[in-house]
Amino acid sequence: MPVRLHHIVIDAHDLPGLARFWTQALGWNVLSEREREIVIGTDDNAPVGICFMPVTDPKTVKNRVHLDLTTGAEDRVQEIERLLALGARRVDIGQTGTESWTVLADPEGNEFCVIRPKETLTR
Repeated sequence: MPVRLHHIVIDAHDLPGLARFWTQALGWNVLSEREREIVIGTDDNAPVGICFMPVTDPKTVKNRVHLDLTTGAEDRVQEIERLLALGARRVDIGQTGTESWTVLADPEGNEFCVIRPKETLTR
């Protein structure tokens, strides 16, 4: 059997704060919480979760890996505004303005994108 994705791990200074942002952003739940690890996911049987691990060094460069989020085409602008209200911020990584995604960063500066739904990408 090939390996399968278990967790996406995000380094954090404020584990509870960053986990709270992402649970609210995604509508997920905290699945386990330990002193040096918080795991979130859809439910206890989720095939993939996000695990937050503590770090002391600051984030200094653009992420090498990031998350792409999507929503319905009619909800995209409202969802971006909701994420901003939760503590995300807009980030300029050299976009031209014609992209099918909007680049945001979570409260600790980890970039992620809100992309148009797949069905609209061919139009």
